[in-house]
Amino acid sequence: MQCFIYKSLKKDYLYLYLVNKDDFSKVPEELLSNFGKLEFVMDIELSAERKLAREDPQKIIECLKHQGFFVQLPPQRETA
Repeated sequence: MQCFIYKSLKKDYLYLYLVNKDDFSKVPEELLSNFGKLEFVMDIELSAERKLAREDPQKIIECLKHQGFFVQLPPQRETA
């Protein structure tokens, strides 16, 4: 599955994956406003076999199929 990835310029390590490039119509307005300005990062071909650094590709694929977008949140900081 082809997807398009954007990063938030407001919050580090916050990413938005879309099914169609520049089509934010399925993303709720409130969520979109939390991202602030977005910058296109890349497009990739997702498959269940593809390894990603921080996310399960199958989870992303399911979200893209059902809601048309996926949000990758920043990593949680460990508390000492």
